[in-house]
Amino acid sequence: MKNNFSERRSNLAHKVLDDSAIIVASASVKSRISDTDYAYRQDSNFYYLSGYEEPESLILIRPNHDNEKFIIFCRDRDPLREQWDGFRTGQEGAISEYGADASYSINSVDQLMPELLKGSKNIYFSMSSPCGIDSKINHWIEDIRKNMRAGAEPPENLLSLDSILHEMRLIKEDRELDIMKHAADITTEAHIRAMQAVTPGMFEYQLEAEYLYAFNKNGARSPAYNSIVGGGNNSCILHYVENNAELKDGDLVLVDAGCEYQYYASDVTRTFPVNGKFSPEQKEIYTIVLEAHKQSIEQAQPGNKWNLMHEKSVEVLVEGLLSLGLLNGSKEENIEKGLYSKFYMHRIGHWLGMDVHDVGAYKKDGDWRELEKGMVMTIEPGIYILDSLKDVDDKWKGIGVRIEDNIVINDSGNEFLTPDVPRTIEEVEQTVQG
Repeated sequence: MKNNFSERRSNLAHKVLDDSAIIVASASVKSRISDTDYAYRQDSNFYYLSGYEEPESLILIRPNHDNEKFIIFCRDRDPLREQWDGFRTGQEGAISEYGADASYSINSVDQLMPELLKGSKNIYFSMSSPCGIDSKINHWIEDIRKNMRAGAEPPENLLSLDSILHEMRLIKEDRELDIMKHAADITTEAHIRAMQAVTPGMFEYQLEAEYLYAFNKNGARSPAYNSIVGGGNNSCILHYVENNAELKDGDLVLVDAGCEYQYYASDVTRTFPVNGKFSPEQKEIYTIVLEAHKQSIEQAQPGNKWNLMHEKSVEVLVEGLLSLGLLNGSKEENIEKGLYSKFYMHRIGHWLGMDVHDVGAYKKDGDWRELEKGMVMTIEPGIYILDSLKDVDDKWKGIGVRIEDNIVINDSGNEFLTPDVPRTIEEVEQTVQG
């Protein structure tokens, strides 16, 4: 993918002002306990522009420079540390393997950066990144200002890189879509595996293990987010991650789980009966959510505005809840006053990409944005009936259903990235029973 990274940097160069420098810092290593770190994962923006995966690194892009347009600051080669912690690319590798025009030691960044930034009128950097690069930039600019009497010209403007880069990342390239389809295929296999494995008496974490096994077996070393495996009333807790309760005969289990493959996320939710058979009440709720899922996806068309999908989901869910007596009054009143929100409290979905809740604005100039070819998103309507809700018949309590798939907008409408995860009542029951 080396050419992809180069093309992205070139595209970005055409979107910034003349005489600009672009600075992006790597993600920090995060400590788990005492002398043990979490598995390292590179910052999404950093990887998107460079493909470089090592920590303690920084990239500098100078579109108007004659020779050194793309510079990587990185760790030095160190045979001793490499013996303990793994191979390092070093400066030579940054040039030969990642296409840098020049590469320097990260230990020299404070010394070299003021000189490298001279003549740049604008500096672009991520104002939302947690890496703390803003304080370093201020320090470098101050060093330049100290030499103004000698003719040094400090940058005039500090500008946000976020909106420019996020808009680029929002529209997926063909190569990105290929990776996301593979991530979706791995997640599909994991959901089918879990449906086939579930049985009353097992624990939520044991079901979660089926997903983690399928992810790792297929080269996805980690989930894209903390997996949600909620049985019974736990299925009604949106971000339930304890995953430590027993799965009981007669309950539903809601599993929201997806893998990350080569930096791209999949995000799929399925709800299925622990014993392989939906009860009449579970079937009623599931049917309503499935219809909302279907009709919402029909709104995912190029040129349609983002909010139409959510509005359709609300309309279908309210009609269904009214038909079951879980809501009262008119459809219009329930929608206008948001009375449905005790059962459906989230929006229809989100962008999907390198981050599971991927970057990109949902509105432009104050209005919901139109869908375009190459946008990838989740569609995930749900109904959640906590057992603590008042004025609800007991037969409905503890039923939580969400159905979530990943789609990409194309020229003619949309395409499922996850078409083969069992979805209908018949498919789900057959898979669990089979």
